[in-house]
Amino acid sequence: MIFEQPLQEATLLQRYKRFLADVKRPDGSEFTLHCPNTGSMTHCQGKGWRVWYTDSQNPKRKYACTWQLVEDADGCLIGINSALANKLVAEALDKGIINELAGYSSRRTEVAYGEQRSRIDFLLSCEGREECYVEVKSLTLKTENGVGVFPDAVTTRGQKHLQELMAEVAHGKRAVLLFCVQHTGIERVSVARGIDPEYA
Repeated sequence: MIFEQPLQEATLLQRYKRFLADVKRPDGSEFTLHCPNTGSMTHCQGKGWRVWYTDSQNPKRKYACTWQLVEDADGCLIGINSALANKLVAEALDKGIINELAGYSSRRTEVAYGEQRSRIDFLLSCEGREECYVEVKSLTLKTENGVGVFPDAVTTRGQKHLQELMAEVAHGKRAVLLFCVQHTGIERVSVARGIDPEYA
């Protein structure tokens, strides 16, 4: 994936109010980034860690720069921008590199479905095949032995999405929960039972 604006480097000072992070440029000047992640970001925000951000150069934005990546104490790269998960998956679908989801000729996004009228990230279709509902989740929480877990906080929204997918399967449809792992140190994926037992 190629970022629309060039990545610039800084050092993390602190993240606060969930959507803000103070950083220091190489020249020593400090400023505030927009943090595009609603999760707890456990193990993703150490003081002094190296971060990369993009500058929208949009004067109408209060915080023109967006935090994109961070390098943790082990040298692993972590994608902070959870919105990029869908873009990464869309790119992978276009290139046909997700074998389990290959062969569909049409793709729609944000389609309302189910009893709770959730919006599915991707609805894949092809003549002669059952439609496939694909829900994407960004995963960044690494635990022991390279295991990544989801969610990193209690997520009633995620529970709702999971219920909707299960209902589609119960009706004979194909539904996929796809974890987009944005952490180079994660090798396997599991459910965070200790964080959100209801989701598990």
